[in-house]
Amino acid sequence: MPNLKLDAIDRRILTALQRDARLTNVELAGEVGLSPSPCLRRIRALEKAGVIRGYHASLDRAGLSLGLTVFVSVKIERHQDASAAAFREAVSVLPDVISCHLVSGEADFLLQVVVPDLAAYERLLVDRLLKLPSVSDIRSNFAIQTVKSEGPLPLSHLPSAET
Repeated sequence: MPNLKLDAIDRRILTALQRDARLTNVELAGEVGLSPSPCLRRIRALEKAGVIRGYHASLDRAGLSLGLTVFVSVKIERHQDASAAAFREAVSVLPDVISCHLVSGEADFLLQVVVPDLAAYERLLVDRLLKLPSVSDIRSNFAIQTVKSEGPLPLSHLPSAET
């Protein structure tokens, strides 16, 4: 996939779908300057190539009473494949953990957690996070304000089919 060449129309399709994935094929085709059939063929090709992985609704956290976002730095005891795999597997099934990244620096993993409030985070921390396999240290950073979230992916770095 890294060698995938996208032309200007493919980029416009991806940009438009990141902005509004509910566009009809006719609306999308008009926006990118194609007729509906070629537009749909391009979308299917982008899906088949794995560039488009799916379509999702963007939900309002506060509207769903998920008013607290916590970034959790986790250190694990042993840096063995089995330990890291056990941690990854255990954390991947926690619904409050909406992202988990292997990172460099002081921590081994960085989790993004959303919960209704501090009491809910305390329960998650004590009942689940501290009991995850191989965890040796957890540090919590609480989001005070979200400045930017779920932005569209930049596409300008991609090789162009025209070059």
